[in-house]
Amino acid sequence: MEYLPLLPILLLSVILHEMAHGWMALKLGDPTARDLGRLTLNPIPHIDPIGSILVPALSLLTAGTVFIAWAKPVPINPANFKNLRRDDILVSVVGPLSNLVVAAFCALFYGIVISFTGSVNAMADGVEREVTLFLLKMFSVGITLNIFLAVFNLLPIPPLDGSHVVASLLPPAIGARYRQIGFAGIILLLLIMRVPFVRESILSVVETLEIPYHFIIRLFV
Repeated sequence: MEYLPLLPILLLSVILHEMAHGWMALKLGDPTARDLGRLTLNPIPHIDPIGSILVPALSLLTAGTVFIAWAKPVPINPANFKNLRRDDILVSVVGPLSNLVVAAFCALFYGIVISFTGSVNAMADGVEREVTLFLLKMFSVGITLNIFLAVFNLLPIPPLDGSHVVASLLPPAIGARYRQIGFAGIILLLLIMRVPFVRESILSVVETLEIPYHFIIRLFV
């Protein structure tokens, strides 16, 4: 039950992340994601058995959180891009950027809920209080979760978005070999996230990036 408020926002966040990739690819001339029905909020086409189920479960057991998750990657056909390196970078970074936008909406909705309900401590026990607590928890966690997803996905380890940026900046031959690491990088990621220094460094970056989002909330308090 502790993680129940996290599940809806986590599902929405990873879906919007992948939709952002597909949307940007479409804008750059590649309709593959659109034609395969991946530009939809329907979660079924986006569920990845590994990233949506297995890895979250493993991360919960090993790292004590379920922040590490992703939806099924949207199919991209780079042959449709006019400028392969530039367009691949744009498609890659728009996913993490979408998470930062979702975090901003979570902060906005958190503030709106507070402005309408006032102090939860002053509310009598009942359905209204429980719903308010659920929403506040979901939006609060949503801020941290989405910033974490943005930072995590920008790590330069395949198959994360950051690895696509690095591969596009490398000489073509070296970039191609770098991409071949593929999903073997998932094992490396799980191991890295168990290293206290790495985990604490990432969380430190997340906490720093959270600061402007707290200013949004303060507009309503």
